[in-house]
Amino acid sequence: MARQKNSKLVFSTEFGRACPECGNPVDQCSCGKDEGIPEGDGIVRVSRETKGRKGKGVTLVTGVPVTKDELKTLAKELKQKCGTGGALKDRVIEIQGDQRDLLVELLKAKGFQVKKAGG
Repeated sequence: MARQKNSKLVFSTEFGRACPECGNPVDQCSCGKDEGIPEGDGIVRVSRETKGRKGKGVTLVTGVPVTKDELKTLAKELKQKCGTGGALKDRVIEIQGDQRDLLVELLKAKGFQVKKAGG
């Protein structure tokens, strides 16, 4: 099957997800599209969610205006301060349990403008 001129590769069984701009694997992207600080309103939002987790609650931290590497370091530090596990998925930091109050204080101490989101 021949590729059309206006179609772009987004997944390959050979290497997984591909950057739609340059066609390279996402972790080897050469177009620089994913690097840098994302645009937004500059407010870090801290919320709690249980959807899709069988009733287990997690605290979500979104909108952090830092680069990808700094976000990874921040996620690790927040997990250590809370004494819980967590994950970093699509620029969203997930911390296990309801840690909103502690995370708001930690992020404010780091100089971010923070808001509690949701109920």
